[in-house]
Amino acid sequence: MAATLLSLRDVVVRYGDTATLQIAALDLQAGEVLAIIGPNGSGKSTLLRVMGLLQRPSDGTVMFRGENAFDGNLLRLRRRCATVFQEPLLLNATVYENAVLGLKLRGLSNHEIARRLDAWLERLGIAHLRQRFARSLSGGEAQRTSLVRALVLEPEILLLDEPFAALDPATREALLRDFQAILNESKITAVFVTHDRNEAFGLAGRIAVLHHGRMAQIGAREDVFHRPASEIVADIVGIENRLPGVVEDCDGRYVTICVNQIRLRAAGGLKPGTPVIVCLRPESLMISRDNLRASDSNQLTGIIKGILDGLMHQRITLECDGLTLVALIERQPCVNLKLTERETVTITFSFSAAHIIITH
Repeated sequence: MAATLLSLRDVVVRYGDTATLQIAALDLQAGEVLAIIGPNGSGKSTLLRVMGLLQRPSDGTVMFRGENAFDGNLLRLRRRCATVFQEPLLLNATVYENAVLGLKLRGLSNHEIARRLDAWLERLGIAHLRQRFARSLSGGEAQRTSLVRALVLEPEILLLDEPFAALDPATREALLRDFQAILNESKITAVFVTHDRNEAFGLAGRIAVLHHGRMAQIGAREDVFHRPASEIVADIVGIENRLPGVVEDCDGRYVTICVNQIRLRAAGGLKPGTPVIVCLRPESLMISRDNLRASDSNQLTGIIKGILDGLMHQRITLECDGLTLVALIERQPCVNLKLTERETVTITFSFSAAHIIITH
């Protein structure tokens, strides 16, 4: 089992009389990658600063490998962390001078500086820019310089605050590929804040969802994105289809749920009469013109109300007996079907694709 690197207990951050962050418990394991997601103002950056030992909480404790980080150990422990911000904070100096700054401040030998720096400049593809001044760099080159400056410190925890958000799509995609490979190769412990669900799912093994400064859910990425703990989390992770209903029957393995006079089946073992919300990810819905009677799938008939064409997917809005559903279908198969608005189609999704949230 991996060692616990960082622990937060009963952490509260207040500004005046307002508590902007309240975290009862959070443990970060060595070698894991944790993504923090949530709407604007939910406390993501505040939590990142507390975890990076850049902000002292108003209450609670932050333990770094068993030591109280804010009990006389702050500077020493802070040096074991490195933070990369959304906007590269570079000096008006060369790439080399920016990247080497932290190493020089720590008094490393020239030999050790060269060993670390040369390897990371090469790894992030900017060795040829080492004498280029920061003001002449593109956004992607500047952010790669920031990453080098952090990684050469060989931190125990790397913290990143939306590091790719300001980049154009092509630059962002290339840097994301390189960064994902670095995480896989180095096994570095990393925590990053992002608004991008695909980025969070692609890079992190565990996801923390914040809402109004509190932890709405934390867990493995599959659990959070496919089995959200609440309707709030379902909304944050992009589950557009949230259908309120009532459990009608249960056979021990599956439940039958009445949703607006439509009966759906889902995995579960709830008592009849239990109010629930059925959550369906848009990409879990399949559309066809055929009547497919699969034994482990729900099948509905719907009318296409709108088709939004995208590069990778088509977003299809459907009306099914008074219910509105949204499906994300891979573009090429959808184009081949030649679907049109106002057409009647069959919508299919497996029992296991329907996630149930109990409401009160």
